[in-house]
Amino acid sequence: MHPAATAHPYRDTDVVDARAPRFLQATVGIVSLVSLATGWWPLLGLLAVQLAVGLFLGRRYCLPCVFYFEVIQPRIGEGEVEDARPVRFANLIGLSFLSVATAAHAASLTVLGGVLAGIVAALALLAASTGLCVGCEMYKLLARLRGIRPGHLDHVDLTDFGVSPNGRVVVQFTHPLCTGCREVEQRLSSGNEKVVLVDISKHADLARKYHVAVVPTAVAVAGDGRVVARLA
Repeated sequence: MHPAATAHPYRDTDVVDARAPRFLQATVGIVSLVSLATGWWPLLGLLAVQLAVGLFLGRRYCLPCVFYFEVIQPRIGEGEVEDARPVRFANLIGLSFLSVATAAHAASLTVLGGVLAGIVAALALLAASTGLCVGCEMYKLLARLRGIRPGHLDHVDLTDFGVSPNGRVVVQFTHPLCTGCREVEQRLSSGNEKVVLVDISKHADLARKYHVAVVPTAVAVAGDGRVVARLA
């Protein structure tokens, strides 16, 4: 019997069990391959509908998501809990490709529809088998292009975090359910510097203000607010 999951699959939507997206990607990849092999293109539309339902109505209405959380996770236990934003962006890309592929088939543009379905199948199965999520990496790249990157965080107002600007501190943006965040917190707390935790589930305004695209993010800050080192 595995312990209960720390992150509720349907309420804690800021984070996600890292195994859940891989299961969804495996489902998308396999069904897309079946569609290519059989020529039954409505399967692509069904996949698009499921992704849209999960993205806009919630995970409890996405059949592969529900199957993972209700059947698989209780048997294998919860995996690492990670930031859900890159995964959500990757699913949006998948939804776009599947929607266009479905429309292409409906318009008798079978070659275009087949190519798009093949791209979806290849990238989904790559992510499911290796953990390399191309859509997630695109999210991080686009964040950097928009100026949302660790290098952009070069100065902070310590009073935003209730800290008097009188010495060097470590500021960590975190989420209480994020596995990697807890590991970084333990590592940082073993040092001699004061660690200030900023929970983005409660302080989304500060995450936006300081362009924190993914947690964990941690920086060492001098007394005058200058970021002198990036620690995570």
